[in-house]
Amino acid sequence: MLPSTSPANAAVPYGERLDWFRALRTWLEPVERESVRGVVIDDARRVLLGRFVHPITGEIWWATVGGGVDAGESDEQALRRELREEAGLVDFELGPQVHARAHTFCWNRTIYHQRERFYLARVESHEPAPTIDLVPEGLTEVRWWTPAELVEAHEELVPAELPELVRRLAP
Repeated sequence: MLPSTSPANAAVPYGERLDWFRALRTWLEPVERESVRGVVIDDARRVLLGRFVHPITGEIWWATVGGGVDAGESDEQALRRELREEAGLVDFELGPQVHARAHTFCWNRTIYHQRERFYLARVESHEPAPTIDLVPEGLTEVRWWTPAELVEAHEELVPAELPELVRRLAP
């Protein structure tokens, strides 16, 4: 890629402009990230979701609880950690992987290409009680949703297939 030849940039030495473009290219290359999420369903057939608000755009969406897999963690270890942190959930039956998706997004001045694996987790009942400060995560609320609420949702659900997925998993 060649630096700009615009007269507006003429006062900036060529080498410095070249460094700018190299830095820009580095920033534009997505960081690969592995993630796990729990499709947590209770005995009342409700699913546990978190409300996220993007700190820059203000975009709002509801998603299953979970997050990044740290180096050396298995999917199960990461999911158990995330569910404990974001919902205070420690006693649950972990089931199989039930969904997967990949997507690219910008967060905290970094572009991520994230591969998410969704696992079924069953609980009798649970009152969400996060054990960490959720603000840095962009998470503003964690609550149970009924199947009817999923179908009637006015805000974005992630993944988009969530109502159908819950319908199949909690007949």
